[in-house]
Amino acid sequence: MDLRELFEMQKGLDIHIAEKHQLQTDSLISRKVLALLVELGELANETRCFKFWSVKGASPKEVILEEFVDGVHFILSIGLDCGLERDVQVEELVIEEENVTNQFLSMYETVHRFSAERSMDTYRSMLESYFILGKMLGFTSDEIKEAYISKNEVNYKRQKEGY
Repeated sequence: MDLRELFEMQKGLDIHIAEKHQLQTDSLISRKVLALLVELGELANETRCFKFWSVKGASPKEVILEEFVDGVHFILSIGLDCGLERDVQVEELVIEEENVTNQFLSMYETVHRFSAERSMDTYRSMLESYFILGKMLGFTSDEIKEAYISKNEVNYKRQKEGY
């Protein structure tokens, strides 16, 4: 998946938010990392993959996909803030974890690793781990891209409405 178009869209949204909230001089990386972790938890909650005590099933696929692209927004934004967006693509993704729960745990580890060592390698690992999670959740690249574009429009609208 070529992410250049999504990075450009995210860059526009980030600039809009920074200007609207007068954040041009603030470093937001730590807050965005925390936001990504929160979104990851919200995504896990919608999948219910860890709720062994409950018989209720996962949320509808569209709800899970929307939560997933919320995380994509923050991962792209973090990459932009760190100047790591150049030539980043998601290629052949190899699923190594045996289930979605383990992939969520792996994702948390990669986010923490990136937070401690903000390098291209740790960023790529975080990005790939997230898209592997998306693949394990049954999303195609086209579905992710379409949902991202749709949610990006919603995010602009929210900013205009005083969100």
